[in-house]
Amino acid sequence: MEQEKVNCLKCKYYFITYDARMPYGCRLFGFKGRQMPSVSVRQSSGNDCQGYDEKVKPNKS
Repeated sequence: MEQEKVNCLKCKYYFITYDARMPYGCRLFGFKGRQMPSVSVRQSSGNDCQGYDEKVKPNKS
């Protein structure tokens, strides 16, 4: 099995939906699905996700 190059869990556009049938979503591309958004993007386009943007963690001061 091929490793994912894009980790959706670290992307600011990734979210969990309340729909048990379509639990994973991408705000940038506006879809939800049964598998991680990066996998769906790779299957449909043949390329890695081009919209990945890493989450910024707030500083603890």
